[in-house]
Amino acid sequence: MEILKRLNSVNDIPITSVFSEDFEQYGKVLNGFDFSPLTEYMENHTDIPENGNIYVASIPEMENFQIFTELSETVYGGMEIQIGYCNGRNSTFNGFEYHKGSEINVAVTDFLLVLGHVWEIEKNHYDNKNARVFFVPKGCAIEMYQTTLHLSPCKVCDEGFKGIVVLPRGTNTPLSEQAKSERDKIVAKCGEENCEERLLLQKNKWVIAHPEREPLVKQGAFKGIIGENKELKY
Repeated sequence: MEILKRLNSVNDIPITSVFSEDFEQYGKVLNGFDFSPLTEYMENHTDIPENGNIYVASIPEMENFQIFTELSETVYGGMEIQIGYCNGRNSTFNGFEYHKGSEINVAVTDFLLVLGHVWEIEKNHYDNKNARVFFVPKGCAIEMYQTTLHLSPCKVCDEGFKGIVVLPRGTNTPLSEQAKSERDKIVAKCGEENCEERLLLQKNKWVIAHPEREPLVKQGAFKGIIGENKELKY
C-alpha cells in the first residue's frame, strides 16, 4: 500500500494497517454491514472545518437508515446507540479518551488513529511512548473495544478527514449537575491521581489531556499525558 509506505517514511513512529494482527488487541474490522447510505450522507451533507475538528454526537437523518437498527441489535446487543460524525484537520496525538462500550468508526476518507490501552494508565497518567498508530483506509469500518484509548482521527492529506462515529446513546454529551457533584465528591475523597472519576469529563467519556492540548484543558480535562506533544506528518 503506497500511502502506508509514504506515511512510514515521513514519521518516526511505526504506522500499521488496521488489517494487521497488531490491531486485534485494540479492536476489529467490521464486515457484513452496508455503510454506504451513511458515507453518502457524509459526503453530501457534512463539511470539513477550516481549522480544528467538528464533532456531532447524533444526527437524526443518519439514524433513520436501516444500518442504525442493524448495529443496535447486533454489535451493541440491543442497546440504544447514536450515530454522528467527526470531521477535521487534526494531526496531533496529545489527548486520549475511552468509553464504557465499544466505538465504531467508519472512514469516509483515509485517516490515522492513535491508540492505547486503559491498563497502561498509571495514576491517571499515560505515557505517549506506549501509543500505536494505525492507518484506516477510506470505506473501512472498525470497532474499537472499550479498553482502547483513542481520540479524534488524524489527517493524511491537506483537505483533512471525515469519519462516522457510532456509540452508546448519550455518550459525549454534557454531564448532569448531579453527576458532576457525585464525581467531585469522590475526587475530593481520594485525590486527583487516585480515582478514575477525575477523568470523567462528559457522559460516558473519560479523558486525559496533554498539558498543551488547550481545548481539552479548558474543558477541565486532567493534564495527564506524559511525553512529546507529537504531530503526525503525511
